[in-house]
Amino acid sequence: MRSIKSALISIVILFSIWIFLAGTSTQEMIFGGLSVLLLTLIFHKKLTILGDIRLNPKSITYFILYVFVFLWELIKSNLDVAARVISPKLRIKPGIVKVKTKLKSPLGRAFLANSITLTPGTLTVEMKDNYFYIHWIDVTNEDVEGATEAIVSKFEKYLEVIFG
Repeated sequence: MRSIKSALISIVILFSIWIFLAGTSTQEMIFGGLSVLLLTLIFHKKLTILGDIRLNPKSITYFILYVFVFLWELIKSNLDVAARVISPKLRIKPGIVKVKTKLKSPLGRAFLANSITLTPGTLTVEMKDNYFYIHWIDVTNEDVEGATEAIVSKFEKYLEVIFG
């Protein structure tokens, strides 16, 4: 069942990407659909990680909310880093902090690590068990709970519903 679910998800994702890149003419849709089906048949056994995605109305709603939360955090962190760069005094206190995640899904953890890395000012250095090591441009909290609250919690509550 998990294999069928991951195959269906891969078809939807690949076909969406195809339409976005190639357009919606009849020939392109037919060729894209056949290509997507062929790729999915060949690689579906390797795409079992996609089975971690929950497909229900709540998880879809949380995914849409997550996109907006991520974009908001991206804008805030870009402005923060830009302000630090143009400031006469370089207001940074860089360091590596340890944060803890509640996510069990490998795909959910990868999403979280990438979300952290894509927001300026933070970079995921290592993932080990339930812990991530994050390089933070301005360490304001060095303990695990405080750093987790500052960096991880804004993304994790959405990803937990989407991936488990």
